[in-house]
Amino acid sequence: MLCDICGKRPATVHLTEIINGKVKEVHLCEECARKKSEQLQVQFNIADFLYDFVNASSLETEKQEKEICPNCGLSYLDFKKQGKFGCSRCYDVFKPKILPLLQKIHGSIQHRGKYPSIKEYRHLSLRQKIESLKEYLARAIKLEEYEEAARLRDQIRELEKKIQKDKGNV
Repeated sequence: MLCDICGKRPATVHLTEIINGKVKEVHLCEECARKKSEQLQVQFNIADFLYDFVNASSLETEKQEKEICPNCGLSYLDFKKQGKFGCSRCYDVFKPKILPLLQKIHGSIQHRGKYPSIKEYRHLSLRQKIESLKEYLARAIKLEEYEEAARLRDQIRELEKKIQKDKGNV
C-alpha cells in the first residue's frame, strides 16, 4: 500500500480519524506522517488542551496557588507540576485534594500492600530455613565437623524436596 499523500513510498503509518461521526482512514509513509504530525502540533496541542480542560477555572487555579504547606512552602500547584511532595506534612495539608486523586488512580484510598498466598509464604519460610542451614553447613565444614555437616546437608535436601513437591501440586 502506498502513501495517500505522496503516492511514492510505502505506507507505514495508519491513522483513523473520526470527525462528526464519520470515519476516515489515512495511510502515510514515515516522511509524510512526520510532516502531518508537525502540522497538527502547530494547529492543536493536545497536552495544552488537556491541561486547560482540567484547570478550566482560573479561580480554582488561584486557590491552588494560595494553598501552601506551612512546613516546606510547597504549593498545590507546584505539587501538580512536579508530581512530588516537599515533606511529609504535605500529605495532611493537601489531603482533601489528594484522596479523590488516589481513588481514581488506585481504586482505593487505603493502602493494603501485597500479601503472599499461604503456599508462597510457606515456601518463603522454607527458603529462609534452607539459607540458614546452608550457613551452618558452611561453618560445620570449615570446623571439620563432617557428621554435623552431613546431617545439615540431609536436612537441606529434605526441605528442598518439600518445596518441589508443593510446586508440583500447584
